[in-house]
Amino acid sequence: MNVNLLSALVGFSIVTLFTPGPNNLMLMASGINFGYRRTLPHLLGVAFGFAVMLTAVGLGLAQVFTVVPALRLVLKAVSVVFMLWLAWKIATEHAPGVEGKTVGRPLRFGQAAAFQWVNPKAWAIAITATSAYAPVAGSLGVAIVAVVFCLTGLASSNTWVLAGRAVARFLRDPRHLRRFNIVMALLLVLTLVPLLQH
Repeated sequence: MNVNLLSALVGFSIVTLFTPGPNNLMLMASGINFGYRRTLPHLLGVAFGFAVMLTAVGLGLAQVFTVVPALRLVLKAVSVVFMLWLAWKIATEHAPGVEGKTVGRPLRFGQAAAFQWVNPKAWAIAITATSAYAPVAGSLGVAIVAVVFCLTGLASSNTWVLAGRAVARFLRDPRHLRRFNIVMALLLVLTLVPLLQH
């Protein structure tokens, strides 16, 4: 992979991973409700889980949808149900609790990694990135794409969690926090619109 292609790949990863989407909205909400340290497993699960998914897609997994088109519909249904459940979880989060302790918990590493497989934005990015940047160098190209996205993903995830921590200062009143969580949940549901239009 030459320098120009690598630069284009890095630019593509920055634009796609730093913009709002299901992962970033959930990370920000988690940063607000649980803080940086408790959100760390969620953050790492997003970055490494997506890199694993991207590698699998780059090595041929995406072709399964061509062979068995019904799987696309199954994935869409699972994505909608899971994201609605996550939106409900965010909207009904009650933090802090009666005694000042946070009620509930953020996503764990495995849950965040597994979420990548039902995240429509993750699929769109993985298919575009591997088809645009990996074919030139084969499996080495797939590895390079995965590493670039993992590093960019770590930077992006950290940014969104820290942004959540910064916003948390203005949401000390439980009523404001509750309203914010509902808004974040609605935004998460809105990310389903492009999925439902196709």
